[in-house]
Amino acid sequence: MMRKIFFGLIMTLIFGGALAANAQTAQQISVRVNKQVKASRSRLTVRFVAVEDSRCPKGTECIWAGNAKVTIKVTDSKGKSQTFDLNTNLEPKSARFGGYEITLGEVTPYPAANVRIDPNGYRAKFTITRL
Repeated sequence: MMRKIFFGLIMTLIFGGALAANAQTAQQISVRVNKQVKASRSRLTVRFVAVEDSRCPKGTECIWAGNAKVTIKVTDSKGKSQTFDLNTNLEPKSARFGGYEITLGEVTPYPAANVRIDPNGYRAKFTITRL
């Protein structure tokens, strides 16, 4: 019995440490369209270039949920850059660049019936994780 408890404690410490290490390497950023944010931990700059939003508006019924596609330009500390298209409901939802994975999270605002969204009002959340 004592051996099982000890083993469980050791496994918790090992996996808990691995999760804590991963949490420390992941960083979340929020970027407005036509703006850029420098992620301090990764030293990557993410510029939110454009958005194409075909998501099903709240208050309506659609055949499919739709998708928000964002175009981003990622630049490393040496000036090397690459452009990616990431999606909310289609692939790809993430991209790899400079030893990091950039994953698209939420895109706001979410469309609503009879509400026009200002094209400059979009904001996208990203998680940047060290590979």
